[in-house]
Amino acid sequence: MNMERPYPPNPYDYLPKVARFTLTSQDFHDGQRLSARHASDGEDLSPQLSWSGFPNETKSFVVTCYDPDAPTPAGYWHWTVVNIPASVTSLAQGAGCSDETLPAGAAHAANDNSSRAYSGPLPPVGDHEHRYFFVVHALDVEHLDVDPQTANATVTSFMTGMHTLARAILVGTYQR
Repeated sequence: MNMERPYPPNPYDYLPKVARFTLTSQDFHDGQRLSARHASDGEDLSPQLSWSGFPNETKSFVVTCYDPDAPTPAGYWHWTVVNIPASVTSLAQGAGCSDETLPAGAAHAANDNSSRAYSGPLPPVGDHEHRYFFVVHALDVEHLDVDPQTANATVTSFMTGMHTLARAILVGTYQR
C-alpha cells in the first residue's frame, strides 16, 4: 500500500480560539520524538505531563492525545482522561495505565482501539513521521457531561469543546 499523502493541518487551528496556557513534560519537548517507552510497540507508558498558567475559573481538566496523521479520514485518538480536578496540575509517567493510576475523580474514556487507557503511538511501518498532540483542556465545569464508561474519544472531544476555557498543547512525534 502506498502511504504517500500530505500532512493534515494542526486540528486545533480549526477550533474556536481560546486562551493558551503552558504544558511541559519531563519525557519529551515540543516537536521532539517520543521515546519507544511511550509507544505501543515499546512499554506503552503515557508520558509525564505538567501544566500551569490556566485561567482561575478552571473547574476541571481533560487530557487527550490525538494523531491527525493516522491514515484514516478521522485521525486516531490515543488517550482521553476526563474530570481531572482543577487542583491537579500534573500526571505522572504511566498514569494512563488504568483509572486506578489517575487522580481521584478522573476517568478514561475509550480511545480508538476501544480501551479505556493510554494507547501509545503505533504508526504503520514505513509511514511518514506522525504527530501526537498531547492537549490539556481547562474546563468551566467540574464534571463533563459524558459517561466515561460508554463515551468514546470523539464524543468526549465534542463535549470538551463546549466547555473549554483554555488549551495547552505539546506535540511529540514518532515513526517506525
